[in-house]
Amino acid sequence: MKARVKWVEERTFVGESASGHKLVLGTAFGVEGKTPGPSPMELVLLGTGGCSAYDVVHILEKGREAVEDCVVELDADRAEKEPRVFTRIHMHFVVKGRGLSHDKVKRAIELSIEKYCSASAMMAKTAAITHDFEVIDTAK
Repeated sequence: MKARVKWVEERTFVGESASGHKLVLGTAFGVEGKTPGPSPMELVLLGTGGCSAYDVVHILEKGREAVEDCVVELDADRAEKEPRVFTRIHMHFVVKGRGLSHDKVKRAIELSIEKYCSASAMMAKTAAITHDFEVIDTAK
């Protein structure tokens, strides 16, 4: 896997993935404190949530569950001193679908976080990762 990050100005950068997707990232800079895009650490957190949500949907679909929506809300803490790694990440999943099995949703989340999600595996080296979930039945 390859990627490229180019400095644009001040604390603004443009990242480009090997697949050609681009995004602006940066941190607050100057007296206005403008933020041109998510910070690199926000992207790491978003990537962790995206990785796990992808797994959950995929696992549920493979299990023939009628999943219609999956949202993961992340809450994280970082170390006070450099390097300011994540020390705690809590993932709250909201999974919607018609007649979803509570047990299958639980198992899909556990499999993602404990086995399949590469981002979670990396983050678990420095952060305590916890999770919970709710299932919303759209058939009601």
